[in-house]
Amino acid sequence: MLNQETTRYVGTSVYGIRMPIITKGDDILNIITNNVLESQNSSYQPISINNGDIIGITESFLARSQGNYVSLEDIAKDISKKFPKGDIGVAFPILSRNRFAKILEGIAKGTEGKVYVFLSYPSDEVGNAIMDEEKLYDSDINPHKDIITKQDFRSKFGTFHHPITGSDHIKMYEDISPKIEVILLNNPKDILKYTKQVIVASIHIRKRQKSILEKEGATAYTLDEILNTPSDTHGWSEYGVLGSNYANEDMLKLFPRDSFEFCKSLQSLIKKKTGKHLEVMIYGDGGFKCPKTKIWEFADPVVSPGYTDGLKGMPKEIKIKAVADNNINNPQQAIKDAIKSKNSSDDFYSIGTTPRQITDLLGSLCDLTTGSGEKGTPVVYIKGYFDNYLTQNPKD
Repeated sequence: MLNQETTRYVGTSVYGIRMPIITKGDDILNIITNNVLESQNSSYQPISINNGDIIGITESFLARSQGNYVSLEDIAKDISKKFPKGDIGVAFPILSRNRFAKILEGIAKGTEGKVYVFLSYPSDEVGNAIMDEEKLYDSDINPHKDIITKQDFRSKFGTFHHPITGSDHIKMYEDISPKIEVILLNNPKDILKYTKQVIVASIHIRKRQKSILEKEGATAYTLDEILNTPSDTHGWSEYGVLGSNYANEDMLKLFPRDSFEFCKSLQSLIKKKTGKHLEVMIYGDGGFKCPKTKIWEFADPVVSPGYTDGLKGMPKEIKIKAVADNNINNPQQAIKDAIKSKNSSDDFYSIGTTPRQITDLLGSLCDLTTGSGEKGTPVVYIKGYFDNYLTQNPKD
């Protein structure tokens, strides 16, 4: 039970902020600022603005305002410059219509020869299954070394449908173009049995896989090296087409560019209008995994492509339940003493808390709050995140 002296009952609070539908050229610096300020006067859950509060903006909101789109033809032209002749291998893409199918279509358009798509098995990098794992374990296939053609796959495993979308991704990818052939393998070096021109399409392990291929004599590019330089004729991003999303049948929306600069500009504008110092971040996919499907919802290259300085690093926190369990005679006082000691120590080390970057934690919080449906809240306002058990009044 809390002591009588404790008067604050609410800790961290999170609010989705509704915004208008954004198009290219919209001044979202002022739109976000005005809507946040107006939220103070709302008849429904008014928000007070305090120092240390946090504003999260979904990456698509910024990218749409930048008009950061590319066409399949733009992708094709860049691919043909990088690989003017011959066959291409596309290594270890995720299984996704929204995230990869249109990229693959652009690659096929820009390729003179054949396009080999090499899928990892039994699942892709973020947990989307390509086959029934139980059937794999019951088979004589060694996933560390065996190569599976489509014909072998069909004879041993039949047709496998994604547990959420119902898609047969082997068929979906091969139906994009007659140039495409799908092969399942896990050793990057085996790709060189087919071609030495490779686009590494993985996300979080792309640099290591590219390095392995280049050491074996391949010419390799990653998805963040496609359309990653400034252009006056189409969109571009520091992340290339990595982190892009389906926009329409001929267009992809890229990850936003100049995200750090945007965050600092919004922080300055709010400080000018309110006198309050807020932290700001851009967020994409949160870094969390579905326990039922085993899918890791993290198809973006990073959780946060841009943030202000106050969001750097990892949280500096004690683990309350660990302190309480080790001080059963007076856990309340032990927790207070531990927090005070932590606040006065420059060499504090947190025991027991999972080491994650602040932006990764906040990005997941924001992503779950916004969702990807019809809530209409691409901006998230967070209060009290940096407060602790001893904090009574918010920072004014």
